[in-house]
Amino acid sequence: MTSVRWIPDQPYREHAPFLTRANVGEVLPEPPSPAGWDLVFGKGGTVAGWRDCAINRLGVDESELDPDPTACDFIGIVGGYGYLNASWIRIWGERTPGMSAAAVDQSYFGDHPDVPPYVPEPWHENPRTTAQMERWLGWVMGTMDQSELEADRELAYEIRRNRPDFRSMSDVELGEYARKMRPICRRMFDQHINQSGASAIGPGAIAAVCEAIGHPENAMRLISGLGGVDSAAPSYAMWDMSRTVRNSPALTGLFESGPSGLTERLRASTDPEVQEFVKALDEFLVEFGSRGPNEWDVFAETWETNPDLVLAAIDRMRLARDEGSPKAHLAEREAERERITKEVREALSGDPDTLAQFDAAVRSAATFVPGRERSKTNIIRVIEETRMALRELGRRQVERGEIERPQDICFLFEDELEELAEGKLASIRDLVKERKDHYEWLHTLEPPFIINGPLPSNTSWPKRADHKATVSKAGETVQGVPGCPGTARGIARVVLDPSDPTVLEPGDILVAPMTDPAWTPLFVPAAGVVVDVGAALSHAIIVSRELGIPCVVSATDATRKIPDGALIEVNGDTGAVTVLELPGS
Repeated sequence: MTSVRWIPDQPYREHAPFLTRANVGEVLPEPPSPAGWDLVFGKGGTVAGWRDCAINRLGVDESELDPDPTACDFIGIVGGYGYLNASWIRIWGERTPGMSAAAVDQSYFGDHPDVPPYVPEPWHENPRTTAQMERWLGWVMGTMDQSELEADRELAYEIRRNRPDFRSMSDVELGEYARKMRPICRRMFDQHINQSGASAIGPGAIAAVCEAIGHPENAMRLISGLGGVDSAAPSYAMWDMSRTVRNSPALTGLFESGPSGLTERLRASTDPEVQEFVKALDEFLVEFGSRGPNEWDVFAETWETNPDLVLAAIDRMRLARDEGSPKAHLAEREAERERITKEVREALSGDPDTLAQFDAAVRSAATFVPGRERSKTNIIRVIEETRMALRELGRRQVERGEIERPQDICFLFEDELEELAEGKLASIRDLVKERKDHYEWLHTLEPPFIINGPLPSNTSWPKRADHKATVSKAGETVQGVPGCPGTARGIARVVLDPSDPTVLEPGDILVAPMTDPAWTPLFVPAAGVVVDVGAALSHAIIVSRELGIPCVVSATDATRKIPDGALIEVNGDTGAVTVLELPGS
């Protein structure tokens, strides 16, 4: 498979050899498409935005990085899959006052056994970076000004409001529009890395204070129910729509026939209640349509391109009773957080310095944990514009008989898209088929979670189908990392694809390989969430804390070890997932 032109591997950096799929697995869970990488990530896109943040905000010397200004030492491709450079993230932790490589490891990996030990080197120290980080921390724990973030949000909304009529544009104009989005993604990713780094500071300080006063268990509760988490907002809107369905016999009848093709059935109905629901759905798609599985890659479906994905989640929610409202769960978490905050402040009343540090940490967490999700949402809105322009270009190629689906246009690289738009790439059928075959082959591979040394060829990687795990018996525990506090018992439902959640019933425990915002609505009917991968600030944790659902992440091979249909208990305080009864017992 190596003869096929594909996204090139990042260069091996001997001075920073530790790479990981941690965290990036939520952004690029699958191999990115050629057009997706070129027009969003590479060639001056988001990877350059990370470099901008490192140099301009976080004090990394430009001389320490790749001389190519469009390159990025922090993220890249290996064997077709996205990887973070964990060496550099550790170095950043060591250079930041109050941080460390160990703290970074805990945030990214939890207790993963394969993480190599951090070995300090003289060049890891950089006084200029440390001085810059002191100033940066003054913003994170002091002013917390979010005007840049909010300006990005308004820009993203403005771009969506002013979306042109793609069908009236020429092929060349469509390509130009898609490329015009790339520098905006670069700017917004700079801010996203800024927000992501800041989002770890307040929670870390809160955890240290709670540990010092003898109540470490309160740390998670103090960053739960914060409100304003953009990636949770669609769930609230879907919940309201699910109540409409639940209370309408006409809508219920349509939903009972299954989510596949439901959008067309709804739009074909003349029932006034159904028509009103379709109007609400269209408003939802304008606001949230950019979200979806693997949403960072323009090749992937989103809720706008396939509304059945939205309706599948609403279908699960409609089965839940009104007391399952996510807003009610949020209110409970908010009340608990306020109560514990008051208790901690009273315990620190005789120590004004620590009290001031705690208050600043609480404000910082409430600012930057939602800020991280907002910065991500801003970028996703812009990526959707790139996607929709390419979809129109792809639709035309479908009409010409060159490709099977509009998204298949994403198997072309940027230079090929330009040639196609200019009429210089006469036939793409065979080229696209070759790339699709390679893409499907990449999906058969199990990319290493950790690479620490020269980059291995993906021809040496194991096959996903060969990955085996011992199925847990009754009484056995799968140990993960605590995500959201609380305990829940329910039937385990192993869901591998968020577009097909039909087995999930209200009160079940969702067991998933990973989660991105497309999974979030499935949290609402679930009593608890267990995820194969993830760490302290992973998407699953942030959203489960917002929705008030016990959550365990980094439960390695949980989707393979926990039998579907088993009765399990999820302890979000300890990270333990216990199999109580096997199916049929």
